[in-house]
Amino acid sequence: MGVEIRVEGLTKRFGSQTIWEDVSLTLPAGEISVLLGPSGTGKSVFLKTLVGLLKPNAGHIWINGQDLPNLREHDLYQVRKLFGVLFQDGALFGSMNLYDNIAFPLREHTKKSESDIKKIVLEKMEMTGLIGAERKLPGEISGGMRKRAGLARALVLDPEIILFDEPDSGLDPVRSAYLNQLIVDLNADIKATFLIVTHDISTARTVPDNIGLLYRRHLAMFGPREMLLSSDEPVVRQFLNGQREGPIGMAEEKDAGELAQESGELPPLPPIPPQLATSDGRVRESMRPPGSWLREHGVTAPAGSYTGEGEWGGSMATGGGHSQPKRPRAATSNGRASAADSKRGDEYDDSSVTVIHGGATKSSATKSASSRKPAATPKAASAERAGTKKATAKKAAPAKKAATSKKAAATKAPAAKKAAPAKKAAKKTTKKTATSSAARGSGP
Repeated sequence: MGVEIRVEGLTKRFGSQTIWEDVSLTLPAGEISVLLGPSGTGKSVFLKTLVGLLKPNAGHIWINGQDLPNLREHDLYQVRKLFGVLFQDGALFGSMNLYDNIAFPLREHTKKSESDIKKIVLEKMEMTGLIGAERKLPGEISGGMRKRAGLARALVLDPEIILFDEPDSGLDPVRSAYLNQLIVDLNADIKATFLIVTHDISTARTVPDNIGLLYRRHLAMFGPREMLLSSDEPVVRQFLNGQREGPIGMAEEKDAGELAQESGELPPLPPIPPQLATSDGRVRESMRPPGSWLREHGVTAPAGSYTGEGEWGGSMATGGGHSQPKRPRAATSNGRASAADSKRGDEYDDSSVTVIHGGATKSSATKSASSRKPAATPKAASAERAGTKKATAKKAAPAKKAATSKKAAATKAPAAKKAAPAKKAAKKTTKKTATSSAARGSGP
């Protein structure tokens, strides 16, 4: 079972540069928490401070009743055994195969026999899907496999706290999804306290029980997932929804001039998605019923979110309970249409865009694509005429043949009718001649 981490007034500086100050939060035991923030806000520094690799300038970190910044080195060494860390790049030894990399903490910190070590290593490799890759070197495997090997190594000492430093960094969306599922399943199995530092908004919106956001050297907010996903705090709203409008600029924060140029109207909050469940359908102990925090605090969920009454509130643009509402195509910062959009408008029409406001949908339909059918090129028109002529000729052929046959039959009929009397007369003459000849032959 995981342990609680309580942080009070934590401050860290490098010389005269303040990384963050007066950070206070509580990571609940056995729950998954995510720490977000723009680049350069000291998220990785926070992880290193939690594990005791960096000493803070002020503040406290309470774990099992012990204040880490004030512990002696020997006692700090013992507390560190509670931690498992998945570093951003995996931090594997390049000269060791995966088996030896994963076995390293056991050989270094325990007196277990090689048979026991083998049993533990293979168990963790099976948990992370690495069975069969024991003898491969880190340079012979993919980035996703290196992440899983680093995670297996972090698990071999059965830690009660696991820290993840951007586990999805450098991974494609499919591998990130698999890793997220693995994290959720592991939490259900070992019930450790997880803290994930990430930039991936999809992970932050679906995986954790709690979310925190570092911004401008302070902790902007920390709390249950639904609290932050429904928050109107500008920086929280902007970051969690990946929006350009808000106080965060290209260089951390925008100046007064940039903020004044914005309309002041923020896009509507997207629906709160369901939390990622375990792959076998188990309910984790730390999972809260969907919509519970919203109901407890009387907060209206964004349109399309789960209302806690067995259905999704608001109207969905694409149908289906978990669908995201359709959004308008992103425009240029000065409102001009791009060349591609102008060309697209001349050739065909986009589908209707649905914008959700307070649970109702508004559709903006445009002209049908069929009313703006592009003109054919001369070559295409010629081919089309040739095809039409050929088809017409083919269609006319049977009719022409039938007409010819009919005409021939009509011509043949009168001729046959006219020839019949002549034939009859010829027959009569032949008979008469034969009779006369017989009469002459019978005389004396």
